[in-house]
Amino acid sequence: MSAKKIGGFVGVVWGILGFLGLLSSALYRLTPWAVESYQQGWTGMQWGGAVLFTIFMAHSEGYKGFHKAFSPRFAARMKHLSKNPSVLHVLLAPLFGMCYFHATKKRLIVAYVLTTAIVLMIIGIKFLDQPWRGIIDGGVVVGLGIGILSVGYYLLQAFCTKGFDVDPELPV
Repeated sequence: MSAKKIGGFVGVVWGILGFLGLLSSALYRLTPWAVESYQQGWTGMQWGGAVLFTIFMAHSEGYKGFHKAFSPRFAARMKHLSKNPSVLHVLLAPLFGMCYFHATKKRLIVAYVLTTAIVLMIIGIKFLDQPWRGIIDGGVVVGLGIGILSVGYYLLQAFCTKGFDVDPELPV
């Protein structure tokens, strides 16, 4: 096996495991807050808020954010990395897959603005009391769970089928 193929393989494995580790860590940290909130018992209004917010997060984060946008692009970037490894891209493979560098200007801006917004929301949500913090975290857990499944689906498409033709949004 050539050094290029080994580098591509290492980069892809590191990129996938690093990214999924990040999402799994978030699930691990948020799930107890959601469970604790649920165990406290909710009023009718809190149940309604939980159901509506969970549906909202499943659709906006899980389906639109991950399944329709992020996941296919992440898989395309991992496929590109497998065939075109560079030392920097392999070392920073999770960040490469998430478009934090070596991406179009638009994609770089979107990645950094979205990350900043998410960090600010996380900071704000930490100030909420239960049950509302847990209700929000529960919706996020559902969205992230769909995201993990979606990334897996597109990675299988990218590496196990012919005709996977998604733009990895690399710079020109």
